[in-house]
Amino acid sequence: MRVLSKRTRRVAEMLEKGAAADLSTLKARPVPRPSRWIATVVVAVLIAMLFHGLVTNSAFGWGTVGQYFFSPLILSGVRLTVILTVVSMAAGIAIGILVAVMRMSRNPLMANASRLYIWFFRGTPLLVQLIFWYNIGALYPKLSVGIPFGPSFVSVSANHVLTALVAALIGLSLNEGAYMAEIVRAGILSVDAGQTEAARATGMHHRLIMRRIVLPQAMRVVIPPTGNQVITMLKSTSLCSVLAIAELLYTAEIIYSRNFETIPLLIVASLWYLLMTTVLTIGQMYLERHFGRGQTTMLSLMERNPW
Repeated sequence: MRVLSKRTRRVAEMLEKGAAADLSTLKARPVPRPSRWIATVVVAVLIAMLFHGLVTNSAFGWGTVGQYFFSPLILSGVRLTVILTVVSMAAGIAIGILVAVMRMSRNPLMANASRLYIWFFRGTPLLVQLIFWYNIGALYPKLSVGIPFGPSFVSVSANHVLTALVAALIGLSLNEGAYMAEIVRAGILSVDAGQTEAARATGMHHRLIMRRIVLPQAMRVVIPPTGNQVITMLKSTSLCSVLAIAELLYTAEIIYSRNFETIPLLIVASLWYLLMTTVLTIGQMYLERHFGRGQTTMLSLMERNPW
């Protein structure tokens, strides 16, 4: 037989006597959770140790960090990093939408071609793709424009056209397009099929249905992972340093190769990456709120009643 606590027996006796109104006299106390207090103390100690190490360890070189944080060379690297991110992400989104539509096409050639594209660019490392595009001139020394399998009208040297910056933009865009294709396809599939059928009943053609009906509703599903992809793209631009492109990480490498202050310059680059990703995260939050208007989610309920 289960043994009841004194407080539980008192409540049971009051209920049996019909004294439910007297329950208000009982003082409610939260259930003790000692594990929470133990975890809080452990985390607080670890945070204190971290900050103590950051402040007392002179090897971090906070003076050097402050000296180079707003240096012209670092700012130029930040600017090029932003340009790489914006251009590559815009091209990747455009490619992703096109490939996603092809992936859902009834034409087997288009559907299989899009599957092959996604398979290849998601299955090979981005760094390998960047190096490959940078050395594409070894395979095709000249780039020509003309009739397929026929004469060419214009021919230029691949090394002159495909510079390091162009190779980086092509590699980042094509790689991002493969991921965005699956994100867009998931968003399109999340829209109820009845929406498309109703639009067809009104006489709308397929492209108009996609532009006016399907894609706006798919944005609720597309925006969160796209925001994550933008942040990933921002950090992936650091791989372009292997191509000697003067983005943020490469400029930091140039500086510490001269003054041998490796750790402080890496901290400068990390702080700039953190600052830019924070701005992108805030922008993503506002976009999610905009496209999620009128939709009740678990997150919105938790924001209204966090307890």
